Formats: sequence, structure tokens, C-alpha cells
Amino acid sequence: MNRTFVICKPDAVERGYVGRILDRFEQKGLKIVAAELRLLDEATLAKHYAEHVEKPFYPDLVAFMSRSPAMLCVLEGPEDTYAVVRTLMGSTNPVDAPPGTIRGDYGTILTENLVHGSDSNESAAREISIFFPELAS
Repeated sequence: MNRTFVICKPDAVERGYVGRILDRFEQKGLKIVAAELRLLDEATLAKHYAEHVEKPFYPDLVAFMSRSPAMLCVLEGPEDTYAVVRTLMGSTNPVDAPPGTIRGDYGTILTENLVHGSDSNESAAREISIFFPELAS
């Protein structure tokens, strides 16, 4: 089995969509192996978004991601589970995400697009080690 990392972002929690989002993953046959509602701090976000720290949008990203709790999850499934998750999520910009995807059905704006999913097996391993170090391999 393969694992990947997902964040139901603060907007998903605030809008009451966490259950619907996680249900999409479970309906696809993915298993939730860890989940925790957590308020993210700046230090953790700096590790997670290390590639964006110097970018102009970074302060707004941190403000958004730390404004209220997010649901952090590790999902397990077949090889390249990250790709299954990303397909279910839809395009980063909800305007471009097709109906039937999480962002296509529930998203409204690019800067608050409900969900994050690892973009590779390597990213999944790195992100799991940040948020769920006890599961890191």
C-alpha cells in the first residue's frame, strides 16, 4: 500500500465540507490511516511551504492557513495514491476544476481552494514526516 498526505484547509473546515471531502476519498477506496484537526503555526507552515517562503504571496498564505483549524490526513491506497487524490481534488483554480471534483463542486476562489494533496510520492513522504512524524518511513 502507498500513502499520501492531505490537508482539508481552513476554508473547508469553516464551510463544513470536511466530511464530504473525506467521503470522496473513502468512496474511491482510499483508507484514512491518520487524521487530526489542528491549528497550524507559522513554524510548521514554513517547513511545509519551504519553496514559497520568499514569494510575495507567502504572508497571505500563512495568514489563511493559520486563521483557523485544518484537518490533516494521511490516506492509504494503491501505488501512486497521490495521483488518485489529486484527480479527485481537481484543478488548483476552482474555476478550471471540472464538476465532480472537490474543487469543481465546492471551490470558489483560487486562494481558498479547500484542499491540499501531495504532488508526488516524495512530497508525500516529506509532508507526512512534518505533520505525522510517527508515520514517517
